[in-house]
Amino acid sequence: MPRMLEAMRHRGPDDEGVFEEDGICLGHRRLSIIDTSPAGHQPMRSACGRYVITVNGEIYNFRQLRGEVEAAGAIAWRGHSDIEVFLEAIARLGLDWALERARGMFAFGLWDRQARTLQLARDRTGEKPLYYCPIGQGLAFASELTGLERLPQLSSELAPNALAAYFRYGYVPAPLSIYAGVKKLEPGALLTWREGKPSDQTFYWRLADAVRTGQANRLTNGEEAVDSLEELLRGVVSQQMISDVPLGSFLSGGIDSSLVTAIMQSQSSTPIRTFTLGFDSPEFNEAEHASAVARHIGTDHTEYHVTGADAQAIAPDMGALYDEPFADSSQIPSFMISRMARREVKVCLTGDGGDEMFGGYVRYPGVIRMWNAMRWIPARGLAGSVLEVLPLSFVERSMRWVEPLTRQYASRGSLGPSVRKAARWLRAKSKEALFDSTLTLWPNPAVLLGPSACGAAEWRPEAPKFDNDIEPMLWRDAVDYLPGDILCKVDRAAMANGLETRAPLLDADIIDLAWRAPPSMKLHAGETKWLLRRLLARYVPHELTARPKVGFTVPLHEWLTGGLRDWAGDLLDPSLMRRQGVLAVEPVQAAWRGMAGGDTRLAPQVWSVLMFQSWMLARGR
Repeated sequence: MPRMLEAMRHRGPDDEGVFEEDGICLGHRRLSIIDTSPAGHQPMRSACGRYVITVNGEIYNFRQLRGEVEAAGAIAWRGHSDIEVFLEAIARLGLDWALERARGMFAFGLWDRQARTLQLARDRTGEKPLYYCPIGQGLAFASELTGLERLPQLSSELAPNALAAYFRYGYVPAPLSIYAGVKKLEPGALLTWREGKPSDQTFYWRLADAVRTGQANRLTNGEEAVDSLEELLRGVVSQQMISDVPLGSFLSGGIDSSLVTAIMQSQSSTPIRTFTLGFDSPEFNEAEHASAVARHIGTDHTEYHVTGADAQAIAPDMGALYDEPFADSSQIPSFMISRMARREVKVCLTGDGGDEMFGGYVRYPGVIRMWNAMRWIPARGLAGSVLEVLPLSFVERSMRWVEPLTRQYASRGSLGPSVRKAARWLRAKSKEALFDSTLTLWPNPAVLLGPSACGAAEWRPEAPKFDNDIEPMLWRDAVDYLPGDILCKVDRAAMANGLETRAPLLDADIIDLAWRAPPSMKLHAGETKWLLRRLLARYVPHELTARPKVGFTVPLHEWLTGGLRDWAGDLLDPSLMRRQGVLAVEPVQAAWRGMAGGDTRLAPQVWSVLMFQSWMLARGR
């Protein structure tokens, strides 16, 4: 246990605790946010002595829960921490009641000393991670894979299906993990372990239920929908601003973070702290937009510009920082803004979830338009195959006619890489396959030496039925991309710096409202996130946020062909890959050569290999 806790010191630098009894051992590293006194120490025992809990995360509505617990009988509280309230709710009113009522982001282990059962649970959308694996007749669990890696009994055999998923999408989705013998608990899941018996997993919350309920109770009046969203979001933000330590907000200047920040400031008597990153490359830089929003709403704003030298200094650490291979290159600015914010605050609110719940990605309308345009092209599969192998210079000179189709996804700079990307899309046989191809890094994935099957049915829950084109894509991102990529990226980057992040737009009541909103309130007259934009206009003038979505993207091609070139070349050394025996050398080298030759479309593919190799070497593989 000491070695496991030491491996996760970064997640909880403020305190450490261990509970041991009859072969059961619970450990905790604490990041003190609510009740920083010893009364908030974990693992924590219930007042009755029956339950012991260790929790990573926060219960935002603990004050309301406290009143309901007190209504069930008098109690002598030891402190005012949210975890004590949650634990006493479990002890007095039951775990099912507590999970149903709690609003927060959390992963926990609960030991019932009387029934001798261990129960693991994860929050509804997967903001907080939880890994688990059988060890002999027991069960081990941790917030990060790095903790379980300290167990001598753990097998480090790589899981072929997880490898295939990683190289296809850039992350390992739950319930898979990169190790064959370890699983991630899925969002909204509750796992019960009894000594000597198989674990039993159920779900206390499913997104599919929220979707179906929303479909049966659609909102019909736009202004009333905006009013309802405002009332809900103001309440949620107010709850999530409760903290006994300094608090701030990530502000990109986009719709989601601007809305959350504006509502925070409207409920604060002093300027809140806001943080943003800029880039030296103008086409990636949103800092001036964030500064304009900050000035308008009156925050205390801090801005930092990322250079290629910054990336060069941080990139080699990413493989060790992320406990599984992870290839979203915005992990670098996520880490940097977390490090910057931690110098001033200990908690930051974010705009995460707005795109997936309210229809913010340009790929949503882009896929529909592209499918309608290309479905009538004769022999489009053959045309796609030809376009993928034509010399890039020839594509540049002769394929200008496809620019209207690829503008939504145009690689910054030249048209050729965008056409190459569109060539793969031409082979799609359905809208669903086209959407998947826009998310795919390595088709097949051809980069692996071993089996490369990537069966979606293995991890994605069965989708509800939809009667429109937009919501199936929202669903796919909400159950897959959001927890697997976005929330993983932010959690690891923030916690590596001892910073807690909170996402108001992922509150359960906000999710319910989002799925009640019909497609026309998400994508309206070609405008994404219609409902969020209408609400934001009540706080920030339209002209300050009216621009195409950029996202937290980075000049990856520029970095990899510049300051990071030597580092990348060492990781892609053919002799190293042959010794490891996981990657096919030629596809990797072909992507490296093509990217170096100007094909910017290949930079994310190369990055996925670099992050895998960095992860492998960090673990001595």
